[in-house]
Amino acid sequence: MPEGHTIHRLALDCRTRFAGSAVRASSPQGKFSDGAALLDGQVLTGTDAHGKHLFLGFADGGWVHVHLGLYGTFRLGDAPAPPPVGAVRLRIEGSGAYADLRGPTACELITEPEKQAVHDRLGPDPLRDDRDDDGGDADDGGERAWRRISRSRTTVAALLMDQKVLAGVGNVYRAEVLFRHGIDPRRPGRDLTRAEWDAIWDDLVVLMREGVRANRIDTVRPEHTPEAMGRPPRVDDHGGEVYVYRRAGQPCLVCGDEVRTASLAARNLFWCPTCQHG
Repeated sequence: MPEGHTIHRLALDCRTRFAGSAVRASSPQGKFSDGAALLDGQVLTGTDAHGKHLFLGFADGGWVHVHLGLYGTFRLGDAPAPPPVGAVRLRIEGSGAYADLRGPTACELITEPEKQAVHDRLGPDPLRDDRDDDGGDADDGGERAWRRISRSRTTVAALLMDQKVLAGVGNVYRAEVLFRHGIDPRRPGRDLTRAEWDAIWDDLVVLMREGVRANRIDTVRPEHTPEAMGRPPRVDDHGGEVYVYRRAGQPCLVCGDEVRTASLAARNLFWCPTCQHG
């Protein structure tokens, strides 16, 4: 499942390519034909992203809500658009670009109040500058997440993946940020110190913003890059250089101990037992 940086990058790319212009909309697969017919010829006015949810706004005030889920893809390309291949749920075409949505968990037309309801059920997103309901500062997302984490007996690994607690973090960022701060993923949330949580939140903000910019996940510090260590670059369909994610059985880049893996809530944990002993 794409992590939050991918969705924010899609929002940025769609805004850059389509916003401010009338677009053609169709559903070659047929499952979104009624919705596409309502959108066809409308001006795409803007885009938004929250966690793993993408929103495309149109001139009549409605939004297309997209959640890619485990199998969805949203590909953009330059015009002219080729004949659709596979089950294209939604195709958007502008004067210089097109986008094809395939296999999403959700693709629906929603109203502004319905969009707000999606935001309301999600936790703070490190890539958003939202204010909380009582008008707090725009950077208080870490504080809101801390209120729930600090009183929970649930493992910090599970809390980081709970989209009601923290939106946008997936398995890669979870594994990597916990490694970078030496935290055992099995620790209860309430056993974290406030300083540890603040460091995690701040690091997620930096890492995920860089993920949007580079359109990939890189989490290793300069001294642990392939060039600095004289090691081969990582080869993986997720791309990017990481410390522990999908490196089970391999030596830790910092201490040399074997990276471990275990299952938690049907997802794989990855960690170094030496570097993350706390």
